[in-house]
Parts: sequence; structure tokens; C-alpha cells
Amino acid sequence: MKISSYSPVGAVSTAFSTNSSSAASRPAPRIASAKSTVSAQSTTSAQGRIGIEIEESAVAQRFSKAASKYNKLASIQHTIAQQGLNNLPRELSGNALDIGCGTGMHTQTLSTRGLNAVGVDIADGMLEQARNTFPQLVFKNGSAQALPISDCSIDIAYSSMALQWVNDPEKVGRELYRVLKPGGIAELAIMVSGSFHELKLARKIAQLPQANTPMPSALQWKQAFQLSKLSVKRLITRDYTDSHKDIMSLLRSVKGVGAGETGRQQPPLNRQDIKKLSIAYQNTHGVNEVLPLTYRVCHFRLEKQ
Repeated sequence: MKISSYSPVGAVSTAFSTNSSSAASRPAPRIASAKSTVSAQSTTSAQGRIGIEIEESAVAQRFSKAASKYNKLASIQHTIAQQGLNNLPRELSGNALDIGCGTGMHTQTLSTRGLNAVGVDIADGMLEQARNTFPQLVFKNGSAQALPISDCSIDIAYSSMALQWVNDPEKVGRELYRVLKPGGIAELAIMVSGSFHELKLARKIAQLPQANTPMPSALQWKQAFQLSKLSVKRLITRDYTDSHKDIMSLLRSVKGVGAGETGRQQPPLNRQDIKKLSIAYQNTHGVNEVLPLTYRVCHFRLEKQ
């Protein structure tokens, strides 16, 4: 796996180290009783800046189906999540929220680092896995655009590889601002535009239709957070490149962790399509018969002033 970094527009670089720290018992985050709902249709922000066609209900269904095998297949996702955890301050205390918690692994990590952690996810299948594995923790069904968490109750918000599946980044920013306490921080890892560029080019060369919804850029996410009155303390954009032995392994790596679903109908590939795609991918990006797939990820540090 190859990892490279570059500085995006307006980035502020800050380095952090990580060590586990214990904390005394504290009240758990207040959790709203009403279950959040999100419209499963194309949305556009009030300012008209970003409109992304993603059905959260379809995304939730896809990730629920992937729940039982997610931890086994999601190796690069775990690498990215660990980097987000490493970016947190050394000393942690208070209430934590894991947005898009999946199977709960990283909610548990936040808990072991001395935080009262709650996980939120839109996929019931993921939540079932999380509750079975970590029965001592609290997991709630909810969207990043309508968090089932009370105002000003969270000290640390964390999310990794989940927020790219939302319709409106500004709604995410407003929800983060709402639930964070004054002085609270958010550490987010978000896949952005530029991801899967190898697959997109190969499909184009093979004359196959594109099968993924465009993602917001680093700059669009930054603007969305700033419009939500969150202070962007740090933004690092990094490419994480996974490697696969053949085209089917590569395609399964995306679909197998639920990442192939955006709500838009995916055109099926027949045997001839897969052969053309394999040849195009190997000719354009293959190295020693290994096929790379790049995830472009923004690591944000936000603060509620």
C-alpha cells in the first residue's frame, strides 16, 4: 500500500502524537429520543453550492449487507481510520461521537482512550454487528445530516470514510456545530473527488459508462464547514493506494465494503465488459500485473469556537 500527501488550498499543518489515557467516569452524551430520517432523493444546499444525488436508504442497505465481512475486507479503510485516530490530541476526555461508526471498532478505540463514546450509523446491519461485538457501548441509528444527539453535548466528534455518502456537506457542518460543545473538536477523514481515478480512466478507455457519483472536493468541504461557523484548524489531503491482483479483486474490494452504492442505478458488467476493463486498466495503470486503486482522503481538524 502506497501513501502520499500533498497540501491543499489553505491547509494548516499540525502534528499530533497519540497515547492512551484514562479518565474518570463522566455523564454519557445526551441522546435525542427521536429517530432521525433523511429524504432519499437528490438534494441541493440552500446556497446551491453542492448538490449530490445519493440515496441514504440505498447506501444504508448496501452497507448493512456488507456488515458481516466488512472488517475482513476493509483493510485500507482501517488504515485511513487509524490515521484519523492518530491525529487526535494525546490527552482526551469527555463525550465522543463516532459518526458512521460501522461495526464499532473505532468507537471502542475512543472508549479505551478515556472517552464516553457513542456510535451513530445509518446501516442497521452495521449497528447490529457493533452491538453484538461491543455490548457495553451505545450505538444509535442516525444520519450525519440529522444526528440523534442533543445540542452542545459532544467534546470530540470523529468520523472516517463515512461522510462522502451524504447529500449536503453544509448540513453535516451545521449538525457538527450544533452537537459540539464550545471548544469541542471534530477529527474527520473524508474521501473526496480524485478518488478511484484509475478506475474512471479505465472505464472511459474501455468505453464503459461511469458508475459512481462525483464527490465534493477538499475545497467544497472546507467552504461548507466554514459556512457552518466551524473553524478549520487543519486540512491534509492524502492519497492512499490499494493494490489488487486482478480486476475482479479490485471491483470486489469496492463493492464488498458497500462503497459501490451511491443510490444511482449501477449498470451491470457482462463478461466482455470485464475483459475490456481489465485490459484497459492493465495498460494504463498496471505495474507487474498489479492494479492500483487510489482513495483520496481529506483529514480535517475542526473546532467550534
